[in-house]
Amino acid sequence: MKTIHFAALTASLAALSACSPMRPAASPTVARPSTVADAAAACAALLQHTAPAGVRITSAVLVQAGTQRAREPGSNREVGDPLPQHCVVQGRIDERTGADGKPYHTGFELRLPSAFNGRLVYQGGGGNDGIVFNAVGRNTGALGWAQHGLGRGYAAVSTDAGHQSPAPTFGLDPQARIEHAYRAHERTARTAKALLAAYYGRAADRSYFVGCSGGGRQGMMFTQRFPDLFDGVVAVAPAMRVSEGATIASAWTVQRFLAVAPAGADGKPVLARALSDAQLARVAHEVLDRCDANDGLKDGLVNDTACRIDTAALQCPGAGEGCLAPAQAQALAAVMAGPRNSRGALYFGWPWDAGLAAPGWRAWTLGTAQDGAPNARHVTLMAGALGHEFVTPPDPSLSTLNFDFERDPARMQAFHREYDTADDVQLEGFRRRGGKLLFFHGMADPIFSAFETMDYQRRLSAAHGDAGAASFARTYLVPGMNHCGGGPATDHFDGLAAIERWVEKGEAPDRVIAQGTAAPMAGLSRPLCAYPRQAHYRGGDTSAAASFECR
Repeated sequence: MKTIHFAALTASLAALSACSPMRPAASPTVARPSTVADAAAACAALLQHTAPAGVRITSAVLVQAGTQRAREPGSNREVGDPLPQHCVVQGRIDERTGADGKPYHTGFELRLPSAFNGRLVYQGGGGNDGIVFNAVGRNTGALGWAQHGLGRGYAAVSTDAGHQSPAPTFGLDPQARIEHAYRAHERTARTAKALLAAYYGRAADRSYFVGCSGGGRQGMMFTQRFPDLFDGVVAVAPAMRVSEGATIASAWTVQRFLAVAPAGADGKPVLARALSDAQLARVAHEVLDRCDANDGLKDGLVNDTACRIDTAALQCPGAGEGCLAPAQAQALAAVMAGPRNSRGALYFGWPWDAGLAAPGWRAWTLGTAQDGAPNARHVTLMAGALGHEFVTPPDPSLSTLNFDFERDPARMQAFHREYDTADDVQLEGFRRRGGKLLFFHGMADPIFSAFETMDYQRRLSAAHGDAGAASFARTYLVPGMNHCGGGPATDHFDGLAAIERWVEKGEAPDRVIAQGTAAPMAGLSRPLCAYPRQAHYRGGDTSAAASFECR
């Protein structure tokens, strides 16, 4: 194949962009290579490009329109419409040998659509990271992988955050901890911007970040450490205090439920049997009985952050099918109140919401394993991160099963200062450049409490005034939703479109419309209201968002 030098690539793409006048940043220019052959040559030329220092491009291949679809992590199933024509670039940043003798680098994938809309979206990761997921610009909510930015003309980038396995053992390398906390993300973002500018002959007009969980934390980290990089950030269920508070809550939940779990055949308590599905359904029924109608309509969605129940009402005898033994009711009450030690609260409590009977809540808190080896994510995911990364120095023997609530929290403070994002409510650089920040959080999230995001929004208001805070940051609570999606909820909402309109058109989202994607909420639409307002039924079609107001 004929070699195309990068200088020629830049010149040709610059000329191509000049064919139509440059529009303002709020209305991005569209770049369109004239033929498939031109696009393929331009993509391949990135391999000869002098990349930024420490960056090695390992692959640059044109994907023709209609030949691929986004792949959902975990299931690896194809979702959404066929992808448009785009150049997929893969590479490595800062290859090195760690203090543990293992090889490390920051892996990334960048997808550059031929029909470019002038925007870049950074796709946040999650969990322990360690995998480069397909960079399609995952959106928010249940359909985020299907309704992605790449399909709308966004360039999109993702990263493994500086290590090459989701196993937590990377935490034994001090530099890998720093990469995971922030440096790998900054390097990925700046590398993506440099390659994008080279490919199209111009910089992106706007840059956005969208992520959930650990990805939400990454977005908040950018607003605090590197405020110049993104115009807008969407943080869903952000892991603000994961290395200080939420992981402690995981240990608290596991230990409280194990204490009331029946023994299995091996004599060990079976975490999954601490509460049955029927008992969780009974709890959800109690929540709906007490709080569902508080928004003017009994529809299975609790728009009431003040909802509280007394677990004594769930106890046998007399509480009906699925009633709880006194010890179970006490354990549930302790879990929902949040972890404590002799000095006070160690994290937030949890909202009472019908979504705690959904599979997504069980997957984190109780799991499904019917023996003494729990598979709840509070054990399988959070325990490894706790012992290898979140305590300093690392202690692989420490887990959510043996965490000491009096002694061990102090061991988490050092990494909290590097990793967590809950403390900074000034966001001075981000505000000064006009950045916008959207939070979404499921009320039945079992790993990061919605009360934590509510608290952050209140602290923003205390620092900047209600109007001042609302001018750049807003929070939306999703009744019934578990972690990032799922549950009896209207869990499909377009955060990418909302942040784009706010940044580029000045349309501050007082409400974001959400739809239900699965029974029993399929076919419903509801407004997600900017906190502290909540949706209230005002009359009309009970399935339509237009029948609700925010107040």
